[in-house]
Amino acid sequence: MGVDFRTENNVGYITLNRPDAMNALDPEGLVRLAEIWGEVKTNPDIRVAVLTGAGEKAFCTGTDMKKSKVPDECMAALYYREGQPIIPHMKMWKPIIACINGYAIGGGLEMALACDLRICSTTAKFGLTETKVASLAGLNGTQCLPRAIPQAVAMKMLLTGEMIDAAEAHRVGLVSDVAEPDQLLDLARKYAEKIAGNAPLSVMAAKQAAVMGMDMPLSHAIDFSYLLWGILRDTEDRKEGFTAFAEKRAPQYRGR
Repeated sequence: MGVDFRTENNVGYITLNRPDAMNALDPEGLVRLAEIWGEVKTNPDIRVAVLTGAGEKAFCTGTDMKKSKVPDECMAALYYREGQPIIPHMKMWKPIIACINGYAIGGGLEMALACDLRICSTTAKFGLTETKVASLAGLNGTQCLPRAIPQAVAMKMLLTGEMIDAAEAHRVGLVSDVAEPDQLLDLARKYAEKIAGNAPLSVMAAKQAAVMGMDMPLSHAIDFSYLLWGILRDTEDRKEGFTAFAEKRAPQYRGR
């Protein structure tokens, strides 16, 4: 199967499993991935997701052009009926970790940019190479890359189509951590389980405050964050957190 999915300790693990094709997404994989994101979003037992690729060569290189047929309909008809094929399904307040185990090119990097936390192996490479083939990073790359790293670096990548390696990605802040290939998934699991162990409503509120606040004036964003704090104030989990702290035990959060 092109995309594997499993859950463990309140974490959903999504693996793009076409290593012979650099984990590029074929039409069946796109459909399956959309189904999985729906499960992650709606399943209360999943508190965080980890997205990675099979093998050590590639995270994802975008759409498999060899397997994708040229649509019979015009772009306008497809767009207004179906929208984008990948990124909208990833829109949720549950955190998503990109565990980048190799090449993250084109749509693969755009998926990583849609994640909240990005870590990578020492062998990872990143690029939006569409200008080299007379195309455009049209999912979210032209907008999210300049928001994720310094604009000058982002524009260099977008206009030249050149790739950067793991060390440079870490230097400019595209990823938070770099690990050896055999240690990468363990690092992703450590972060995911740490997030999953926190109060799920608080985690989602923290993501919402940060993401939405970036599009607001600072004073508005602060007010918005205060309102979210107020929403959380009377939850059962907040009471449990205070009680567990006083009793010197691990809290048992239920998302209520």
